[in-house]
Amino acid sequence: MKWFWTSVLIIVAVLNAANAYKILGIAPTMARSHFFVGSALFKGLAQKGHDVTVISPFPLKKPMKNYRDITTPNILKITKDSAQNAMNMRDMSIVEAFFSIFGLGLTITNSTLQEPSVQKLMASGEKFDVVICEVFLTEALFGLAEHFQAPLIGLGTFGASLWNTDLVGSPSPPSYVPNTFLPLTDRMTLGERIFNLAVTSFETVTHYAYYMPKQRELFNKYFPNSKAGLDNIRKDTALVLLNAHFSLAFPRPYLPNMIEVGGMHINRKRNPLPAEMQKFLDEAKDGAIYFSMGSNLKSSMIPAEKRDAILQTFKSLKQRVMWKFEDTNLPGKSDNVYISDWFPQEDILAHPNVKLFITHGGLLSTSEAIFLGKPIVGIPMFGDQFLNMARAEIGGYGVMVDYTTISEKSFSNAINKVLNNPEYQKRVNDMSARYRDQPMNPLDLAVYWVEYVARHKGAPHLHSAGQELGFIAYHNIDAMAILFGGIFIVFVAVHVIIFKLAIGFYHYKKNQQKVKTN
Repeated sequence: MKWFWTSVLIIVAVLNAANAYKILGIAPTMARSHFFVGSALFKGLAQKGHDVTVISPFPLKKPMKNYRDITTPNILKITKDSAQNAMNMRDMSIVEAFFSIFGLGLTITNSTLQEPSVQKLMASGEKFDVVICEVFLTEALFGLAEHFQAPLIGLGTFGASLWNTDLVGSPSPPSYVPNTFLPLTDRMTLGERIFNLAVTSFETVTHYAYYMPKQRELFNKYFPNSKAGLDNIRKDTALVLLNAHFSLAFPRPYLPNMIEVGGMHINRKRNPLPAEMQKFLDEAKDGAIYFSMGSNLKSSMIPAEKRDAILQTFKSLKQRVMWKFEDTNLPGKSDNVYISDWFPQEDILAHPNVKLFITHGGLLSTSEAIFLGKPIVGIPMFGDQFLNMARAEIGGYGVMVDYTTISEKSFSNAINKVLNNPEYQKRVNDMSARYRDQPMNPLDLAVYWVEYVARHKGAPHLHSAGQELGFIAYHNIDAMAILFGGIFIVFVAVHVIIFKLAIGFYHYKKNQQKVKTN
């Protein structure tokens, strides 16, 4: 009997191996929040038995079966500067912000491709069935898909944007799709639509006229033997997975190969809290507040006067506060404030005594807050944080505080507004119910679509014909010019003929009158 079960196990192992794919994941940014999204997918694929290789600055702390790290440590050398730039970006104009992000993307791209570990992998002769690359202004990295002769899957870590919708041709009408960097919703006034159109047009022009030529230079430098070229590789993207969900934002058009998998990083199974944190929250008889500015921004970088305003606000509250603060020495900290440079955020938010989440408004943090049913006070600093907090205010589950003018009064008013009005808790509970009501776990959905692309050799049947058209043909400008131009010409010709006939008839009648008079 023993030999029978041994044979069954061997057969199962062989079948699993036959269905396993070799997958290359690329999560190049130094932002841990971006990595958390990609890492969740890569781990999920490895757990399904696929052979996963991951290029990133963050190797796993605990080795995992079927998961291999290709570490890019040089990226982390620019982390400190990027964190400070993120704090300063709040004071930048739209133009300065775009060029700052463009510069960061080019730096990340070049640093990743020149890493010895990446160069060694490129020279290894390995083959992959799929290449999954985060889409965050690192387009030259798409060349790895052609290099390894594998279909490309894009991963939009903070939802839909110009950078990833253009890969598969999903439309983004600026009449109701707000720019990622603006605090607007899908219901805009005429003035907001004009502003949204202006910013989106500026982003599009600078992206293709200024930024993409620089990415092509990097692509040509590291992939000199490419046959397809960067533009064609982008247009041949097989699939884009979006860290988004319509219940968190608003409905918008997507092509079949653009899939929403927002929240796939959220752990559906709770872990026990460290004993000290558990005790602090359990004994919070008046409730608790959790405050974190995310993984990229550091609370220790907040200027002294703003930090003092925050501390005075916390001191006046009856609730306990857990503040992610990177410096253990925090002068002026009151007894109701617990500081640490690390908190298990999801497990903290899941505690029933936590009544409010104070956040920078990043997509991961706001998604976790909604999933776990916690209203928010947001202090957005840059990027999509303003957009996320605009949605929170419109949705009635959050209040936004202006970082540049933050004071004890404005901060305290925002906190008390959310804590003392039960409508905020009710709204976020409704949002949570909608968000959780999905036919399958977002991670399972993402894994399915990766496997689908691998099974169908890049799934070319999902490719939109619109990707093969130029700007003029895609927008039917040539057809409209011919159609409406032709109608206009006929209209003018008819009017000219009628006019000439009228003039001729007029002269004829006039000549007839002269004949009668004579």
